[in-house]
Amino acid sequence: MADQLPLFELPPLSKIYTHVFKGLERPIWTENKAKMIATYLRLFVYITKHGAYIDGFAGPQERDLPEMWTAKLVLESEPKRLGQFFLCEINRTSWRALEAMVADHRDGRRKIITYHMDFNAAVHEILAAGNIKETTATFCLLDQRTFECRWSTVQALAKAKSGMKIEQFYFVPTGWLQRSLSALRNHKVAREWWGREDWAKLKDLPGQSCANSFCERFQQELGYRYAHAWPIYERKEGRRVMYYMVHATDHEEAPKLMARAYRAATGQIREHQLLLNLPTPT
Repeated sequence: MADQLPLFELPPLSKIYTHVFKGLERPIWTENKAKMIATYLRLFVYITKHGAYIDGFAGPQERDLPEMWTAKLVLESEPKRLGQFFLCEINRTSWRALEAMVADHRDGRRKIITYHMDFNAAVHEILAAGNIKETTATFCLLDQRTFECRWSTVQALAKAKSGMKIEQFYFVPTGWLQRSLSALRNHKVAREWWGREDWAKLKDLPGQSCANSFCERFQQELGYRYAHAWPIYERKEGRRVMYYMVHATDHEEAPKLMARAYRAATGQIREHQLLLNLPTPT
């Protein structure tokens, strides 16, 4: 069962970074998730001045709602400092929509590569191609549909660079996870998704605890310095958490930037305030 929160709240935080998340009194609802991600990447490139974007499930989730299509918003975002895009989609209809959308952005100034294949296979092509260097600031969105992303894929992304790791923004479907796990007949799917044999224990965890268990794995197993689970609500007026997005990063400024993007997506920060008092770009 999804979390039923009496008031908007965030999961427990490290004491070191609790101050980063103060004042987030308005929740993100599912319609604004794409805006949050696109806004974060605007801030991301303000700091890095460059970057690569990987989207493992890049097709439109709601074809009649382009404002919820993350890959589209990121490609349209200004300034256009993200220089490389690796966009994957296995569904044929969604891939055709992706190709049509991307065609409007192929101007030769940015590298945009699409993959009509399973991201669990495509990720190895992307990482082996040599486009993402050790110094390339890279963000990967893993907005899967329940069990699509294997844990081995998450591990491959975490191990791809020896220094500052690829940032990951990982979808945890707590709103329907217990029901989906209980209905699974092919337990191999669950083992590959969770990456261990003890996947069944997730059926007994409340949503927030389940999301926090992913944060712990990103930090303890994969070595990320920071990992935080952001709750995404069903609707603006509701209190039901649909799912969490786990942000795993090594950069000490990244949690602050994500908190700012969260505030912007909920209207707590206006456009003219977005870039105020940011750290000096590197």
